[in-house]
Amino acid sequence: MKNFFQDLFEYNHHSNTEVMRLILDKEERYSEKASVLLSHTLNAHHIWNSRIIEEPPKHSVWQVHSLKKAFVLDRDNFETSKAILEVGALQKEINYVNSKGVAFQNKIQDILFHIINHSTYHRGQLASELKEQGFTPISSDYIFYKR
Repeated sequence: MKNFFQDLFEYNHHSNTEVMRLILDKEERYSEKASVLLSHTLNAHHIWNSRIIEEPPKHSVWQVHSLKKAFVLDRDNFETSKAILEVGALQKEINYVNSKGVAFQNKIQDILFHIINHSTYHRGQLASELKEQGFTPISSDYIFYKR
């Protein structure tokens, strides 16, 4: 299971990086909506990692970042997720409070899968927004990454 998650986080990081490089090439077309979607995706990953490692998050759910900061945050998220996987306690239950103040408990493996699923969902939204702004979105499906 650990190897599977390592692969998923490598895919996630690769896809995020490719999307950000695409934006970087035509940053003048980078809309506020696209910036919000990208930032939210990265913030959520950061927040979930913070919950797992039991540290307060440094970013809020809807905090908007520059593209330069987004590259750094994505790299930090990737490295933190890899470190979480090294510990390997995927069945461990994590207690946390969501952004609305409601307490929950989930296994680390479920949280990690949520991070990937959430990122994929918002990359799809981001691709639609980028297309509206004249970009040719990348193919970020997992199977294309594996080919």
